[in-house]
Amino acid sequence: MTSSLTVASEGRWTPRLWGTLLVLCAAMFLDALDVSMVGVALPSIGSDLHLSTPTLQWIVSGYILGYGGLLLLGGRTADLLGRRQVFLVALGVFALASLLGGLVDSGPLLIASRFIKGLSAAFTAPAGLSIITTTFPEGPLRNRALAIYTTCAATGFSMGLVLSGLLTEASWRLTMLLPAPIALIALVAGLRLLPRSARERDHNGYDVPGAVLGTASMLLLVFTVVEAPQTGWTSARTLLSFLGVAVLLTAFVLVERRSPGPLIRLGVLRSGSQVRAQLGAVAFFGSYVGFQFLTTLYMQSLLGWSALHTALAFLPAGALVAVSSAKVGAIVDRFGTQRLIAAGFTFMVVGYALFLRVNLDPVYAAVILPSMLLIGAACALVFPSLNIQATNGVDDHEQGMVSGLLNTSVQVGGAIFLAVVTAVVTAGAPEHATAQAVLDSYRPGLIVITGIAAAGLLLSLTGLRTRRPQQSVVVTKSTRREADRVTVGD
Repeated sequence: MTSSLTVASEGRWTPRLWGTLLVLCAAMFLDALDVSMVGVALPSIGSDLHLSTPTLQWIVSGYILGYGGLLLLGGRTADLLGRRQVFLVALGVFALASLLGGLVDSGPLLIASRFIKGLSAAFTAPAGLSIITTTFPEGPLRNRALAIYTTCAATGFSMGLVLSGLLTEASWRLTMLLPAPIALIALVAGLRLLPRSARERDHNGYDVPGAVLGTASMLLLVFTVVEAPQTGWTSARTLLSFLGVAVLLTAFVLVERRSPGPLIRLGVLRSGSQVRAQLGAVAFFGSYVGFQFLTTLYMQSLLGWSALHTALAFLPAGALVAVSSAKVGAIVDRFGTQRLIAAGFTFMVVGYALFLRVNLDPVYAAVILPSMLLIGAACALVFPSLNIQATNGVDDHEQGMVSGLLNTSVQVGGAIFLAVVTAVVTAGAPEHATAQAVLDSYRPGLIVITGIAAAGLLLSLTGLRTRRPQQSVVVTKSTRREADRVTVGD
């Protein structure tokens, strides 16, 4: 690891360093690939296993529940037990769960395999990100590495849409099995290439109460949001669940304030740039997941497009992200993260607003393609910048914690706003309606999506009060003892 750091600091990447980044990118690619592939395969899964619509929904929600509920614990575990060890063990579990998911013949077992995959991803994602931020020194080299890393997520998501359309034609089981060999190859390579990291020794003990409360509150929050559209947002069950979330989160904050070795050091949220990164992640992913959901319904249900045709319609956005990956790091170096985040959210708002023009007989090149290109440009700018802004200026022993917090913001944002968009569309859906009436019921959801992105834009603009881009990138460092006494400025 010392050798890698020395080479990186001199501006040259050795083959071993490239190999390390490739292994980490493979895990991130698999996470995104798995999320996007399963959606297209759901109709075939339901037909083959004779599953109801609510059961099918839990094939998606089970992954989200495991992933979003355990990210905070996964991030801190990587800091305490060693990033390399946590990453490799979780990657092995991911491979086994993928194999299980492709071989099962019942709905409950498939949902269980999806939950286990989400759980393992909750450990690989923050561990992988913190390995990058502790291997590559802060500045241009880390920015370049993070740009490549986050681009792999967007590329995996886009390729998942296309691959699922192709593989489902043969068998839905192939969409479940595909990640297994890729994960095993990455695991073998990781055993040879990943730098060893020592466990954190001066950690003042393990925050078991914080881990229990934090995990329980996130699990209950994601579960409540996922179930709310079916049970009703104002039903007694939903309201009591939200009350339970509030009680658990309050208890979690009280425990963290008193714990000598907290799961999350609350002092890190005194940084304006850190808070903007976390809230920006909520708005960014929340709006995009809602957009992809509605757009997929529009293309397949109203336009009658096939799964593959729909996937190809999204492809320009993913291709733009992949092509721009080599340049984003240099752009961040020049303009700073906050300017890029603001520019990206601007593209996103305009792209969503333009999509409101869609009709039942759209000309793809004139109506849909401009939105896809603008949204692709937004993803290329915003996602890497959020990762850089959240992890810059954070000490090595807290990189896993911050990485877990950022990934939690992404997943919770996606779960909450997808549920909100679904509720808005369902509330306006007419019974026995014409295709035009159904399309009209989608528009309020698209307006909500645009509003979420606009909120992200307004938030990002609050960080542009300084002319020096560096101040929007770097969070002032502090030692653990100083952390709770010093308020970090914007």
